Amino acid sequence: MPRTLADWLDYIERQHPREVEMGLERVRAVAGRMRLGRPARRVITVAGTNGKGSTVAFVEAIARVAGWRVGAYTSPHLLAYNERVRIDGCDADDAALVEAFAAVEAARSSAPALPLTYFEFGTLAALWLFARAPLDLALLEVGLGGRLDATNLVDADVAVVTTVDLDHQDWLGDDREAIGREKVGIARAWKPLVLGEDDPPSSVLGHAYAIGASAIRAGSDFFFEPVDAAHWRWREVGYEIELPNPRLSAPAQLRNAATAIAALRALRRPLPKAALAQGVASAHAPGRLQAFVRDGVEIVVDVGHNPQAARELAAWLHGAPAHGRTHAVYAALADKDMAGVVAALDDAVDAWHLAGLPQAGARGLDADAFAARLAGTAADGAARHAGVAEALAAARAQARAGDRILVFGSFHTAAAALVALQGGH
Repeated sequence: MPRTLADWLDYIERQHPREVEMGLERVRAVAGRMRLGRPARRVITVAGTNGKGSTVAFVEAIARVAGWRVGAYTSPHLLAYNERVRIDGCDADDAALVEAFAAVEAARSSAPALPLTYFEFGTLAALWLFARAPLDLALLEVGLGGRLDATNLVDADVAVVTTVDLDHQDWLGDDREAIGREKVGIARAWKPLVLGEDDPPSSVLGHAYAIGASAIRAGSDFFFEPVDAAHWRWREVGYEIELPNPRLSAPAQLRNAATAIAALRALRRPLPKAALAQGVASAHAPGRLQAFVRDGVEIVVDVGHNPQAARELAAWLHGAPAHGRTHAVYAALADKDMAGVVAALDDAVDAWHLAGLPQAGARGLDADAFAARLAGTAADGAARHAGVAEALAAARAQARAGDRILVFGSFHTAAAALVALQGGH
């Protein structure tokens, strides 16, 4: 039996031949053996192409200011697995995760033994820890899709779909309608379904209607708009509040904050206005336009990895332009629409640096293969670097005071940049 958290993580990576295996049969059977009940008095499950992690961060911050005991399960992590499981604002420690993994393994390996993916194993461990907390609210961030994701074991009191766009097409379908159909699978009959988009796919609305879920739509049932440079307004029929701007600074974060408020209000529990204001202003999610300054150069790290996220990055770059040039350090996983990402940022970036991702395993690309995939784009002929740290060092060597460096493309990219920056390199 593994002893340390590192041993366990190595072990659970080897318990299923595939990284992703859609379906709930195996994980539901193991949950039954573990006699897992509800992880909290109330549960909010969050799906979406982009914005899931930030929306969870807003809900968690607001609810904790309101005095609720909150558990949050998110993925992937940036620097340590412990980040995936938070209870009352603190990452789970190694000992707690080891105990939880042992509980999952005991149930999984009893006859007949059932294979679990890395994510399924981790989801069951998080639910086991949450059930022992105890919690007023559990926040579950969907890993992939929704309908067949391990988090969908739990019946959500409020389901949230932040955005629907093209990503993970090999698993979810080739258009927004198909992808939306998978994501809305987290909704439950006669329960609230909060939709962060003004114009969600018809498949999402159709499913809500078919099961009797009450759809709460941005732009129809709740509204948000800037008031001045420092404030914005959230409103619905019979209620409105003026709030400070989010600490999270991308244009999409106003929508994410508004969606989070709609989800909390859908629980129909008292929520002081002061908690909304303080929570919105304090919510933080690492790797979302996380900024550093080194030698007069602003370095911004972001996990954005698909065209929709790249469009948001471009909007932010245009809305808050650097005094000098903008350098991009880009490293992506092999299954992403790299050309679409570069096209979205084409007119916002002055110089490109392409980096390999050897640490991403089978999904990673070396710099030459990455560059070949970007032939004919604005990044064609860009400098190539073995890894993110090397690309960041080269961009910093070229940058001058007043320039900006954007490092983005995946959680692996952001993690490597954060290690380099926080290590003082």
